[in-house]
Amino acid sequence: MTKTKINYHKLFSRIMSLAAIVFICILAFVYGYKPANDMIIDNKEALNASDSNTIDTTVVELEKPKDITISISVVGDIMCHDTQYLDAFNKSTGEYDFTHTFTNVADYLKNSDLTIGNLETTFAGADRKYSGYPTFNTPDSLATTLANLGFDVLSTSNNHCLDKGYSGLTRTLEVLDENNIAHMGTYSSQEARDTILVKDINGIKFAFLAYTYGTNGIPIPNGKEYSVNLIDKDLIKNDLEKAKELGVDIIAVNMHWGNEYRLKPTAEQEDLANFLFENGVDLILGSHAHVLEPMETRSTTLENGTKRDKFLIYSLGNFVSAQNKQYTDHAIILNLKLTKHGNSDITIDTVDYIPTYVENRGKNAEERFKILDVKKEVEAYEAGESEISKTLYDKLKKVITVTENILSGNI
Repeated sequence: MTKTKINYHKLFSRIMSLAAIVFICILAFVYGYKPANDMIIDNKEALNASDSNTIDTTVVELEKPKDITISISVVGDIMCHDTQYLDAFNKSTGEYDFTHTFTNVADYLKNSDLTIGNLETTFAGADRKYSGYPTFNTPDSLATTLANLGFDVLSTSNNHCLDKGYSGLTRTLEVLDENNIAHMGTYSSQEARDTILVKDINGIKFAFLAYTYGTNGIPIPNGKEYSVNLIDKDLIKNDLEKAKELGVDIIAVNMHWGNEYRLKPTAEQEDLANFLFENGVDLILGSHAHVLEPMETRSTTLENGTKRDKFLIYSLGNFVSAQNKQYTDHAIILNLKLTKHGNSDITIDTVDYIPTYVENRGKNAEERFKILDVKKEVEAYEAGESEISKTLYDKLKKVITVTENILSGNI
């Protein structure tokens, strides 16, 4: 009887090949492992030349969603008293140019992915005559300046939105539209009011809403109740439900609330802030006090398990105005860095701010009003590289300390 000669080398090679295939399959099942392309067996001859039923295997890799990080800059009240538009007037051209007021802080606004502010004036037109307090009407060129500064969204719901009546309100919206600045809080139709403002910022979807406590006693016209969003919990809750149905990532709400010149929130503001957070708001941006009020960050876990950071500032103060009461001439540019993670978590990575001060150089100055970067001016003065006076330097030093104390609630 003839013995069959065993080719141990060939047998060993086959066993090792089989073991490798099994190992790769185990890895794919347990870890979702994808073997290199040259390890994928898709050649019938490599399996069995006589097996016509061999399946050609294709491995599909699902790309993990990437984290998206954006920068947001927010300012408070953008006002225009008569001294401001007179400062902007160029006698030789007959035009109004507000550019010089913002030169020192322009880059901070332009370089952000999203820039937001509160427009506390109207653009009712030259035929209505320009005016300051108590009923504001500002040259349209301010809107052009704001657009050039990089403002993406402006809240228009505040106590001065009806200063020039319904026609002034609607013309203001038209001017903003002409300058490609989105807006929320006041509307020219019921359809517009019922449409949530949504913007996609580099892959993060935002919904924007705005509400005001009132309109300085100026009645909202009958039949045009849609024109101004007043603070009403039922209205707000319905709007928030609509926003959530749109599948947005972030809901930002501008609130015109509280008491003027008060450095701390009222009990009503605190109650409303809790209400907003409980109903899905992520960013609460406050205005109206004309001075700064505290800010805070809260972290929550939603019902679906995703984590979310939320932010609140009760008042951002006056970004620009001619007011001179204590604390009304300085504010901040708020800077947030926000990330939407691949697992849908939303985190606020950094919260910082640039203290600002509106310098009034006097009625005879060629460029009377200038927004200063406070820390930059202080550092320049201390380095012997600034022309500001010692009096202004001392004022700016105090602004830094006061700003820190107000925002932390220690004043």
